[in-house]
Amino acid sequence: MEETQNPDFVQSLARGLAVIRVFDADHPQLSLSEVARRAGIPPAAARRFLRTLESLGYVRADGRSFSLTPRVLELGFSYLSALSLPEVVQPHLERLSREVDESSSAAVLSGPDIVYVARVPTRRIMTVGITIGTSFPAYATSMGRVLLAALPEAERSAVLASAEPRALTERTITDPEALAAELDRVREQGWALVDGELEAGLRSLAAPVRARDGRVVAAVNVSMSATRHPVERVREHHLPRLLETAAAIDADLRLL
Repeated sequence: MEETQNPDFVQSLARGLAVIRVFDADHPQLSLSEVARRAGIPPAAARRFLRTLESLGYVRADGRSFSLTPRVLELGFSYLSALSLPEVVQPHLERLSREVDESSSAAVLSGPDIVYVARVPTRRIMTVGITIGTSFPAYATSMGRVLLAALPEAERSAVLASAEPRALTERTITDPEALAAELDRVREQGWALVDGELEAGLRSLAAPVRARDGRVVAAVNVSMSATRHPVERVREHHLPRLLETAAAIDADLRLL
């Protein structure tokens, strides 16, 4: 609401971006009415935005359905091309993934969510496919907790309040006090372990990545099926290798 009251706020641009965001892995094709409903705008407005995006090459129409084209990747290219982090992180993730025989990823914080910027998958362990640009609520992920734990307390509280935590599984921590205590623990120990809170049966371990000035700028993780290894094995075998990987990335980032 604060943005819409700002005289510099361009509502039509915000609505156009909202139309782009309604498409995702679960909804790659949508009808006009579905776009309008998911974007929260009138069908007539949705039609104008879709036709504009189609003329610009960002959307394709197939009968009564619409879908995004690969050209939407251009919208994030300037950011990614200027960001050295994915290029630095990728070879380290590949090495880590080989060592532990599990998927590894890197993510940054974007508001109340994490956004994946690099990934090395080994096997499908989630019902939702993860690619570069995939986002998840930070409070329920290991990388998100590492990133949230690094924030100043007031900023962390504001981010969590905007996230409105809800139970994604029966294990998800949503109580504000319990979540704050967990983040304090993560900050103190320097890593996070999340077991079945984002998706049942998914276990992940994350560590922070720091820039030259010591700021936490990203997180790296190892994710696996909870049935593959007991928690003790994950702590004894995977954690040291994860921390070594984070330290190696830190060292590379200090050279930039």
